Amino acid sequence: MTDSLHNNATPLRARLKQRRASQDPVERKRGALLIRGRLYTWLATTRTRLRETGKPEPRTIAAFWSTEDEPALQPLLQQWVEEEGYRVSLPVVTAPDAPLQFRLWVPDAPMQPGSYGIQEPVGELAPPPDIVLVPTLGYTRRGDRVGYGKGYYDRTLAALKSSGHPFTSIGIAWASGDLSEDDYAPAPHDVPLDAILTDKGWAVPAPVLG
Repeated sequence: MTDSLHNNATPLRARLKQRRASQDPVERKRGALLIRGRLYTWLATTRTRLRETGKPEPRTIAAFWSTEDEPALQPLLQQWVEEEGYRVSLPVVTAPDAPLQFRLWVPDAPMQPGSYGIQEPVGELAPPPDIVLVPTLGYTRRGDRVGYGKGYYDRTLAALKSSGHPFTSIGIAWASGDLSEDDYAPAPHDVPLDAILTDKGWAVPAPVLG
């Protein structure tokens, strides 16, 4: 397993970042738009179906503040808050070995740079999320995720699972992060995702809620 996360993580991540950086800027913009469109359609369709069958609808979404290299989610987050009435939160790093904390976000909310230079909200703590969008550098078709190596999302997803609150995790990735051709195996502590969405479509099928 030459590219397993636990014995060759650094070269694997470097290769994934190189693939990501080599994408055409126009295609990146188009790909991000497609991701936002598919996410919006999936959630709107899911919400309608659950409402018609009298089942609880997802109301809270833990998202992330996309960096320049990641698919831009910000326009969709704004639409979800302003037009659809969802409660959107963003992650906050509180300590190196702790799970992430999620704080509520709205457009024009006060933000500040976090531990890794990523913008974080300074508002109130968010309720437990129904949906968690996870930044994903690399992935397998089984739902395995390669992140950035700090373990924040593995700890966070594990903590959410242990809390007993039901949620659905969706990885957001570029299709270039597909590890199908790599000799990759997840580490024991890795938490698989329920679905993975890329600019080329659902790499792990869209989840069915309810």
